Amino acid sequence: MLFLGALLSALTNLLFIVLANVGHDITWLYVTIAMDNLSAGIATTAFIAFLSSLTNIQFTAVQYAIFSSLMTLLPKIFGGYSGTLVEQFGYSEFFVITTLIGIPVLWLVYKVKPYID
Repeated sequence: MLFLGALLSALTNLLFIVLANVGHDITWLYVTIAMDNLSAGIATTAFIAFLSSLTNIQFTAVQYAIFSSLMTLLPKIFGGYSGTLVEQFGYSEFFVITTLIGIPVLWLVYKVKPYID
């Protein structure tokens, strides 16, 4: 499920490319937002289950707090620079970049899978 969530999260960025190219189309906006939220929900649920499996029963609350904070740290840091990248490359190219960022994530999930089954 972790691999599926990572894959869907990366692929839904391609819908933003479609949205950027079709212009003002409310249907594509609905589809893009719905698919992005669905993939984010799947990915987040799977990742939380993975983080929960890493915690020690004695220190579950502290470890979960640390892990969940780390989970949101990088998106918060890099999210602030997304506007600069959009200005430099354009929307379509930006979303191609964000899709390609998913490739190393998929590789990491693939490498971790034997340890979480």
